[in-house]
Amino acid sequence: MFGLDPTLSFFLIVCIIVACAFEFVNGFHDTANAVATVIYTKTLKPTVAVIWSGFWNFIGVIKGGVDVAMGIVILLPLEALALQDPFFGVSMVLALLISAIIWNLTTWYLGIPCSSSHTLIGAIIGVGLAFQLMPENISNATVNWGKAGEIGTSLLLSPAIGFGATILMMFLAQRFIKNKAIFEEPKDDKKPPFWIKATLVGTCTAVSYAHGNNDGQKGVGLIMVILIAFVPLQFALNHNQDIRKTAIDVNDVKNIIYKIDTTQISATTNLSLSKIKSQLSNLTLKIEGIEKVDDIIGKDQLSTRNTFVSLTKSITKLTKADDLPLSAENKDVLKMKVKNIQKITDYTPLWVVVLISLSLGIGTMVGWKRIVVTIGEKIGKSHLTYAQGASSELVAATTIYGASMAGLPVSTTQVLTSAIAGSMVSKQGLKNLQGGTLKSIAIAWVATLPVCIVLSGSLFWIFKSIFVR
Repeated sequence: MFGLDPTLSFFLIVCIIVACAFEFVNGFHDTANAVATVIYTKTLKPTVAVIWSGFWNFIGVIKGGVDVAMGIVILLPLEALALQDPFFGVSMVLALLISAIIWNLTTWYLGIPCSSSHTLIGAIIGVGLAFQLMPENISNATVNWGKAGEIGTSLLLSPAIGFGATILMMFLAQRFIKNKAIFEEPKDDKKPPFWIKATLVGTCTAVSYAHGNNDGQKGVGLIMVILIAFVPLQFALNHNQDIRKTAIDVNDVKNIIYKIDTTQISATTNLSLSKIKSQLSNLTLKIEGIEKVDDIIGKDQLSTRNTFVSLTKSITKLTKADDLPLSAENKDVLKMKVKNIQKITDYTPLWVVVLISLSLGIGTMVGWKRIVVTIGEKIGKSHLTYAQGASSELVAATTIYGASMAGLPVSTTQVLTSAIAGSMVSKQGLKNLQGGTLKSIAIAWVATLPVCIVLSGSLFWIFKSIFVR
């Protein structure tokens, strides 16, 4: 398989299966985020709700793009890993995936809404830290802490946005919506009015699509990590991309960069500019005269990928400098060229997207009840109203989709749970929240990172001692 020996081919398949298992668990762990409100407002029957949600999760992954996926890929030092025994990669991938699955299943069994994103990031940091401490890490490679900090900030801010925005939305709804039926609790013997039902089905659809759009990309990113670590020759760069066009874009960037007057910029910006010039020179040597990606030999493809990624990141940062003496037109050209250049590194094969779409979509259709009960019954003391369900899901869908557009993974669970809590507070204040449930959720959220870091790091050491000779 992909030119690997039978043993490595077997472990590659195992790692891909485990990545799909993580996404399957993610599906049924997070189903409640989309279906709890339509079930508890009697808008849809549970079976119909989870099938509908699974379908739109599937569509969300298919349409999701690659920005969030690439955010996962660049967290790990893949180039350093490729220089090691191949079973280093096996040990690392299995450790991070198994630890993430263990924690997800534990919190699901306890009925505690917990972030699969939080879990995955903790597991990645754990194996990254373990690798950093190993004697084999001769290049002193480590986790991409800049990207980890960016992701961590989005994970911390998104629940606050969900909580605050839902309170605001409920306030506006109470002020401007005259039909009070939407603020009533569902009656056992009555179906909701059609317009309310349509609204809630719409918000359920939006959350399901947004969840697939964001969380599905994490699974896509995981499989790309596996493929790049195992077979960099085939997957480090996009072989369908015309590298001659990429070389033209690189040359256009060079023409703009070398025209910048260094006497008009600060020392910090000058340092960034010097770094970009060095990257451009390095990249030109790597791709000059190359007709197609296949002509880049072996592991040098991974080195070339790393240079492309570093260059686009540096240029993006440079364009934000306040003292950069470039016209708005030239800045726009640089941004456009960065997007063009990223096509050679930021990509996923169609079969990877379909595999993850199916795993997440099918997972969404099973195992949903435990978390649904917590969200629907145990966050607030009063029953969920139509307005609370719609407001919570609309805020969650908007927040998650916005994060996907920015290329940032966020926690659907954290956003939706916080939004539900905000809707309860808007009704009767903090006294309308169930302290015991929120305490359990808070403990799980706080414990997720350290538990997953320790668990994945420990498993990495164990697997390495077993597989690497």
